[in-house]
Amino acid sequence: MTTSTLLCFLGASVALTVAPGPDNIFVLTQGIARGRKPAIITALGMCSGISVHTTAAAFGVSALLYSSAVAFNIVKFAGAAYLLYLAMKTIRDRTVIRLAAADDRALAALFKRGFLMNVLNPKVAMFFLAFLPQFVTAETRYYPLWMLLLGLIFMVQAVIIFSLIGYFSGAVGNILLSKPGIARRFDWLAAGVLASLGVRLAFANR
Repeated sequence: MTTSTLLCFLGASVALTVAPGPDNIFVLTQGIARGRKPAIITALGMCSGISVHTTAAAFGVSALLYSSAVAFNIVKFAGAAYLLYLAMKTIRDRTVIRLAAADDRALAALFKRGFLMNVLNPKVAMFFLAFLPQFVTAETRYYPLWMLLLGLIFMVQAVIIFSLIGYFSGAVGNILLSKPGIARRFDWLAAGVLASLGVRLAFANR
């Protein structure tokens, strides 16, 4: 894997992470209502769940890719279709920032809830199944290990961004609530990234 591929992956990951969504809005809610520490603990719990999805994608998808060309094409087109669907859904729904009530739980319980929210969300699992494989070709040596590395990179940048959202939650929340146009610009950015990844995946070769 080349440095340019890793940088491309990192850029796409950051763009998708900063786009307002249920996870970072939940972290934002915790920070505004309960303070920085609960928000950061919640963020760490959510990001820890990424390791489960990454492992499943690394070993499950790799087995399919190596089994047959038919399996490869099924995974490829299903992943491309899902990424394009997410792009259209992002534009159609448009982010409307609404802060729900904070979850009044102990810190350990907040970490656990964040972890389970991520692990038990099938949409997150489908996203990683579609997102990670296109940055590693099926012929790449140590394919599962590269997939795990990409998952680790995604998790680290998500931890940093979510923790920053939690730390500066008050200021971030005030900006998003007073200027919803900023959130909508992130929607267009995220949709563009998802659409380009979907098209790229659709034309990928085995």
